[in-house]
Amino acid sequence: MSPERARQSTTALRDGGPAAGDGAPEQAPPAGRPGVPVPSVLSLPASAVFAALESSPRGLTPAEIAVRRARHGPNELPAASHRRVWRRLLAQFTDLFAVVLLVSSAITFLAYWLGQPRDPATLQLALAILGVVLLNAGIGFAQEYSAERTAESLQAMVPHTCRVLRDGERRELSARDLVPGDVVVLEAGDAVPADCRLVEAQEAAVNNAALTGESDPVTRVAEPVPPGPPLEARNCVFMGTDLVAGTGKGVVLATGTATEFGRIFRLTAAAPRQQTPLQRQVAAMARRVAGVALATGALLFAVRVPSGQPFVDTFVFSLGVMVALVPEGLPATLSVSLAIGVRRMARRHALVKQLLAVEALGSTSVICTDKTGTLTQAEMTVVLLWADGVPHAVSGVGYAPDGEVADPAPLRELLRAAALCSNARLVRTAGRDAWRVLGDTTEGALLVAAVKAGLNPAEEERRAPRVAEYPFDSARKLMSTVHRDGDGTYFACAKGAPLEVLTRCEAVERGDGRTPLTDADRRGVIEAADGMAGRGLRVLAVARRRVSGPRPPIADVESELTLLGLAGMYDPPRPEVRDAVDACRRAGIRIVMVTGDHPLTAEAVARRVGIVRETAPAVATGTELDAMDDSGLDALLTGARELLLCRVSPEHKMRVVTALQRRGEVVAVTGDGANDAPALKHADIGVAMGASGTDVAREAAVMVLLDDSFASITTAVGLGRSVYRNIRKFLIYLFSHNIAELVPILAATFAGFPLVPITAVQILAIDLGSDVLPALALGAEPMEPDVMNSPPRPRQERLFSTAVMGRIFFLGGIQALGVCAVFFWHIHASGIPYADFTRDSPVYREAITMVQAGIVVSQFFNALAVRTDRQSVFRAGLLSNPWLLAAGCFGIGLMAAISYAPPLQAVFHTAPLAPGDWAVLAAFGALLLAAEELRKWALRRRSPIPKGGRP
Repeated sequence: MSPERARQSTTALRDGGPAAGDGAPEQAPPAGRPGVPVPSVLSLPASAVFAALESSPRGLTPAEIAVRRARHGPNELPAASHRRVWRRLLAQFTDLFAVVLLVSSAITFLAYWLGQPRDPATLQLALAILGVVLLNAGIGFAQEYSAERTAESLQAMVPHTCRVLRDGERRELSARDLVPGDVVVLEAGDAVPADCRLVEAQEAAVNNAALTGESDPVTRVAEPVPPGPPLEARNCVFMGTDLVAGTGKGVVLATGTATEFGRIFRLTAAAPRQQTPLQRQVAAMARRVAGVALATGALLFAVRVPSGQPFVDTFVFSLGVMVALVPEGLPATLSVSLAIGVRRMARRHALVKQLLAVEALGSTSVICTDKTGTLTQAEMTVVLLWADGVPHAVSGVGYAPDGEVADPAPLRELLRAAALCSNARLVRTAGRDAWRVLGDTTEGALLVAAVKAGLNPAEEERRAPRVAEYPFDSARKLMSTVHRDGDGTYFACAKGAPLEVLTRCEAVERGDGRTPLTDADRRGVIEAADGMAGRGLRVLAVARRRVSGPRPPIADVESELTLLGLAGMYDPPRPEVRDAVDACRRAGIRIVMVTGDHPLTAEAVARRVGIVRETAPAVATGTELDAMDDSGLDALLTGARELLLCRVSPEHKMRVVTALQRRGEVVAVTGDGANDAPALKHADIGVAMGASGTDVAREAAVMVLLDDSFASITTAVGLGRSVYRNIRKFLIYLFSHNIAELVPILAATFAGFPLVPITAVQILAIDLGSDVLPALALGAEPMEPDVMNSPPRPRQERLFSTAVMGRIFFLGGIQALGVCAVFFWHIHASGIPYADFTRDSPVYREAITMVQAGIVVSQFFNALAVRTDRQSVFRAGLLSNPWLLAAGCFGIGLMAAISYAPPLQAVFHTAPLAPGDWAVLAAFGALLLAAEELRKWALRRRSPIPKGGRP
């Protein structure tokens, strides 16, 4: 064990275990507060604080309040701003595909207007393109608006009312009306309305979890402390925290955004949202596709104009080629596919506020997880009791008194004294959690253990009422109470850090009575306490003695004690976390614990849940991170297989996230406290706790776990990976048929055929009428069993990888050959010269109908082919996605209507097909499926199924 780790272990034992002490992370000082000399106020005696802050024990006068309100403003945080509805809607038209189509529609309208005579087909094309844009925008807006559930959550963290002294009178007023210098009166259960310097404190303790992430109550005093970071000052309380015990009176140091809570808010607001990998790849893909479409259209225009074709007709023809290359249905299909992922995650208790975050979660390579409330239940639980040299296990977790104590008889006096020496209360509620603790959670855990052993704390208190109390303080590291026994005598109970209690003991309670405490006994107690602390337990010793009266001196109460035993407790991990961590390991996802807690506690929890398996994991504190430059931090993140970052501040978390992103990692950050918010927003994926998390954390995150379960993250990652796979499936599906639309046009151009084998209106009908529904069904494919058995894809991996492009050209090439064959076979079979064909020629109309129907039918088989990457679709089950079959049949039915219904024939210039024509097209489709199945068979033979995962 290194000297540093040895020092941590010794300190933990002396302070009552790893969770003892004030538990605050090492923080940098907050931003300066004009006119409020915080460091000097911390070191002043309470009587001098009023003068330093230009206040008085009677509070402020109305005139002073008016001046300070004008200077400092209301005590509130700015409301979260959201884009207006009309801005959200307009944003749908800024997508590059939408811009290309809008420009194409405008130019087509212009061509129709300038053409003489005006061609109705050109107007139909312009309206059809415009309709596509409007449809895509409507679908995208509806999905985004329904998926993003955001609220003015920061305001909910600020208490609404508080009690103050003003002009000598005690008043209750809105927290937003507080100003620096106000005198605030606090009682147990109050939310702290602003940052305050305490001038009175009676047994006061606060829960700083919202700021530091630590759930252990922290004692607060009114005495001066040395100047230093405000969060470490024991004579200050902060906005957003809660007073869990005692009473106090404080002078307001800062309000609104000048508070420590406001500092975190400013960090959160300043952190830019990161683009998800899918956003970056879709944007790059859109630029490339738009460039290819424009270049191809321009090339064909340049080729056809010199051949004598009419200028306007040639221009409209070139636009048709552009439309053929632009996947009009992609934006709508992408939005709906992501929305399906959102709904699936919501059913698994993961609420995603932004559609694109679904895919980004699936590409996560590192999870930076908080401890308290994320991996653990944020509920202290006694798990081990020690008395007379014998350990006794305690079953059950949380505050529900469900469980039992092994052999409770020898522990009766230990647990009775521990319960009597407690101020907490165990209450039953009607909410989701049936039991909760009012007051100190450590004392609550002792009460629960007493109930499990068969004691009734309320009855014990009635039988031995408390007559005096000597509160815990950091110097003594223990708490004592005096009680009146039933026979009128008095006894004292004490509990605290093992070493501190042990030095005050002269005897030990055994089964046969009270016996002197020998040196061997002392060594045994220290060894037992050290063993508990080494397991990450917080250890308390409990003792008692008889006293002479109701209020003896503290020196008499806390000397000549009789040791009753030890209690070891911890914040239990969530039972489902270990399996979730194992799944992350199999999936190649690295887990880094980033917490404000003590290193020993963090390591113990990490070992219990499986994050740490090595003998000596890398552990770094916030102070050590401050001493590292960027290269040192990079070396730590790169070299450590298992890493725990402890005692860290919000700035440290953001720095770690940035360093990981700099290394090319896709980072997800989990957390529940306000102190997690900046890192949640800065990460690729911020994951907040829905039930126990603070509102500020939920606002900053893009995903909220409704059940607070780390296991839901693993499920969400699997669903995110499945979404990405499905996106690739429907991209292959969509772009392969674009090749089938483009190649016949190019073939006809270079073969000298004067007309197009497929018109722009027919292309739009295929893209939106026959392809969108099957693509959506592909986007709803269920998660494949092996999705979490491979490592995350690299951040730099392109959506259109070499394998994807090869598959697009393979499938698209087969479709293109088929439709070109049926088109030119039909044209040549008629015996009519190319130059004699017109748009109204029956043979030409039959030929372009064959091309459109050929693409639709081959796409039905193509949809079946792309359902799996390697596995045979017959093994996966042809009927396992009934929505896909229904969508394909709908497309073929729509094509039949276009072929046979006279009104649609007039719009699309089609003709009825004979049964033999459909048989030929079906044969081409079956050939495509057979060819793809042969390719998958060869792939399975050539390369094994990839396996992966980080160690």
